Amino acid sequence: MPQLNLDPWFLILSSTWLAYIMVLQPKISSYLSMNDPTNKDNKIINTNPWTWPWT
Repeated sequence: MPQLNLDPWFLILSSTWLAYIMVLQPKISSYLSMNDPTNKDNKIINTNPWTWPWT
């Protein structure tokens, strides 16, 4: 039975995963976080506490 012969299928599977890991994965992961999570303006925000009128 030719489908039980592991030699050609394992080579195809390993070369496909190698191509995915080395070529496609960095391209895909570059699109995952397009926004820089750091705060670019370093202004100090004035945070005054708000007093509740009924207390």
